Amino acid sequence: MEERQFRNKIQWFTFAFSILVVWVHSVNAELYLGGGPAAEGLKRAESLLEKGLGQFAVPGFFMISACLFYRNFCWEKLGSKWRSRFRSLAVPFFLWNGIYYLGYVLASRMPGLTDIVGKGVVPLNGRMIFEAVVNYRFNAVFWYLYQLIWLVALTPVLYGLLRSRGGAVLCTAGAAVCVWLQLDFPLINEDSLLYYTAAAALAVHRKDLTERGAGRKGILQGLFLSGAGALCGRIYLQGGTVGFLVFCRLLIPMGMWRLTDPAWLPEVKPWMKDTFFLYATHFALVRLINKTGAVLFPGSLTAAAALFCLMPWLCLACSRGMRAVLKRYFPRLWACLSGGRDY
Repeated sequence: MEERQFRNKIQWFTFAFSILVVWVHSVNAELYLGGGPAAEGLKRAESLLEKGLGQFAVPGFFMISACLFYRNFCWEKLGSKWRSRFRSLAVPFFLWNGIYYLGYVLASRMPGLTDIVGKGVVPLNGRMIFEAVVNYRFNAVFWYLYQLIWLVALTPVLYGLLRSRGGAVLCTAGAAVCVWLQLDFPLINEDSLLYYTAAAALAVHRKDLTERGAGRKGILQGLFLSGAGALCGRIYLQGGTVGFLVFCRLLIPMGMWRLTDPAWLPEVKPWMKDTFFLYATHFALVRLINKTGAVLFPGSLTAAAALFCLMPWLCLACSRGMRAVLKRYFPRLWACLSGGRDY
């Protein structure tokens, strides 16, 4: 696989995962229609994305992040990798958390917006600032970035295990056992650890699975992984433990990656590349659009369904507009908010 094709495939998958994340947070049937029978049909339709396809988005993000970090990794690259990830992860994490918090503080004190915010008057004090900036209290979707920062910080431990094939097997199997037993770690979720270490192990030892074209062998491998993931999901839905759900979320994105030959994918468009900025902004946009719509069109099934279907594209249009303004008039702020990503 050529480098250009590999990067193009990465961007296609991250774009698809970003759209799914927006849809997961766009569920609005109950907001518009309450809990009555009128909402049931729309709730079922929304659930297909929220609890179906949408469940694979964040695990996919973890696996792509691990693959990119550990691709061609060696000890000599640790310092440069940490500096790069500090800029692309830690800086926007703290900055966006602060922006979300200040937004809630201001909006909760403005007539007409207090009800839309729905959190009462948000206090402004040192304790709340810490909770907001460090513990992402007002920016719930950044739990993913929080996990990723800690996983990157653990690179010396993880790579120490992953650099040998035996260590990689033990590390991945250990993470799987922790998921199965539902063991709790401080700071890091055991399912996040499994998604990350499994992809990192493949990036270090099986580049044929992560970077080669599909071909007949790849299609068979992809079908096997996807089928195994679907089976785990079915077992979970029939009363299986949460471990089956996590394995489903792990195996199906892996299978889809292996099934997809990069030669089949057209070149991504520029508007498909700013996935991080879309991820960072979408939560506030979704809440604002949905809650405003509920005030303007209370009880409207048509408005709820239309906004749910259009939400990813509305958020994408808004994020692209904000990006254009920031890049032109506030380039340094844009560089911090985007983590240095510039396509």
